[in-house]
Amino acid sequence: MAQVFIFGLGYSASRIAEALEMRGWRIDATGSAGNIDFADESAVRAALSCANHVLSSVPPDRDSGADPVLERYGGALDGKWLAYLSSTGVYGDTRGAWADESAPTGTGRRSARAQADAQWLELGARLFRLPGIYGPGRSALDRVRKGKARRIDLPGQVFSRVHVDDIVSGVTAAMEHDAPPGAYNLADDLPASNNAVIEEACRLLGVTPPPLESLDEADLSPMARAFYLENRRVANGKAKRVFGWRPRYPTYKVGLAGLI
Repeated sequence: MAQVFIFGLGYSASRIAEALEMRGWRIDATGSAGNIDFADESAVRAALSCANHVLSSVPPDRDSGADPVLERYGGALDGKWLAYLSSTGVYGDTRGAWADESAPTGTGRRSARAQADAQWLELGARLFRLPGIYGPGRSALDRVRKGKARRIDLPGQVFSRVHVDDIVSGVTAAMEHDAPPGAYNLADDLPASNNAVIEEACRLLGVTPPPLESLDEADLSPMARAFYLENRRVANGKAKRVFGWRPRYPTYKVGLAGLI
């Protein structure tokens, strides 16, 4: 029986676990929904010794920048099929240009993530670089319903996104096809502005879009402001070529309609 150990059973990883269980995999995992405490070293190492595959969705520590999984259990990962859920934020601002897996990393606001990304790459992991993740309970539809949607007046600003179900299908396809080590972007086919996504969500819900605000008027947190100052399109061709992945939700319009 194929076994996978998952570090961090969060929004995306929990759905990956569900999909693998349906395919007959045995799952051990840390996180609030997992069966093993990350701090219980004996239990973690025992489960790791039985696992064929290891997936980490644990981000680097915000203060130190260190990867908690590699710091504590890096020595127990030798010989495993490794995967890491990373971020397309490692590419930084490309001024709207397309970024594929050969683009330089470490120049943007996600420096700690870029460092962890590089460390997992050195270990021979499959890195799944993810843009803005949306899905049930976590989308523009939910922000509009809660009155938290914003439209920022930044002409030309664009970014990519990915539906959580397409992360699941991408990671499971890579596992089943034994994708070679390296980085893979899992993103939709239609990068677009956040305003376009909010406007489509409002159209589907039959409500008036929120007013346009300047970046200064929006009074965003430093993290949110830094996000809006990046402009990037993410290319997904490598995953399609190497392990045959195709997004079920290739555009935000299809994705939001599916959530409705």
